[in-house]
Amino acid sequence: MVEQRLIDEKFMQQALNEARAAFNKQEVPIGAVVVSEGRVIGRGHNLVETLQDATAHAEMQALTAATETLGGKYLPKATLYVTVEPCIMCAGAIAWAQVGRVVWGADDPKKGYRSYSERVFHPKTEVVSGVLKEACEALMNEFFTSLRG
Repeated sequence: MVEQRLIDEKFMQQALNEARAAFNKQEVPIGAVVVSEGRVIGRGHNLVETLQDATAHAEMQALTAATETLGGKYLPKATLYVTVEPCIMCAGAIAWAQVGRVVWGADDPKKGYRSYSERVFHPKTEVVSGVLKEACEALMNEFFTSLRG
């Protein structure tokens, strides 16, 4: 259990690096990485403003990169690490990709998928929340404070 927590923190740190890249582009700072067999196979951060595309969320970018890496649309042996609880759109994509495990940092009580339904992911998907929660929340708070500045 402790070993898995350390692994989760290691990869969440990489998702936080992606979130910082989004922050530096004045994007909402959410980052994601997809890991399979101990290696990152996809990464992404929000590009909604950059691409002027409402669907260009971090999770979508990371899932697309991961499926391209593996050459297939399903990710049952993969873990998606994302700094903030996925929205309902991203949760749907995670379900369609049959991601085996989802790990996030900060909850999103306003726009997170759980505000719609707890039963969105594939039934076999394992869900873990709260990994590096404080760091993920701090980055989001810093971003939104800077907007109000």
